[in-house]
Amino acid sequence: MTSKSKAARTIKKYPNRRLYDTEISRYITLEEIRQLVLRGEEFAVVDKRSGNDITRSILLQVISEQEEGGDPMFSVKVLRNIIRFYGDSMQSTMASYLELSLDLFNEQQHQFKDRLRKLLDVNNPLAALRELSQEQVPIWRTVRREFLKNLTDKGRPRSASAKRGSGKSEEKH
Repeated sequence: MTSKSKAARTIKKYPNRRLYDTEISRYITLEEIRQLVLRGEEFAVVDKRSGNDITRSILLQVISEQEEGGDPMFSVKVLRNIIRFYGDSMQSTMASYLELSLDLFNEQQHQFKDRLRKLLDVNNPLAALRELSQEQVPIWRTVRREFLKNLTDKGRPRSASAKRGSGKSEEKH
């Protein structure tokens, strides 16, 4: 949820650390917050005492809880790289890059599922799936190349780690 969007639902966090969903008039858990996200419901979490929007903090708690259980999404290497960008001159650029990448990934995932649904009606679904996945690789390369080009076009120097990262990523795909 972006700070610009109007939340349809308010969750209040009380000093006892409990979360109260004002729409359903009961306390909820972090797992229920996760379910709201999965359903695409808009909400804001507000500190009852100060009135501050603490949605980001609560979402980070949800992520942390997910990472502690079973199958984490972020490797130690990824977490270290993210931490390295805090305070760096590229912090805001990295945040924008991650947001755009996730938006693109979500859009492509949706398109992929739609196309896959249509392709499964074809006689050879494995060949169709292979063809579909091959179409995605150039799109990601183009997005990455354009993003890095825009950085240098704006006169922003790329850090050594960004240069190394882009070269390594280019070779892997």
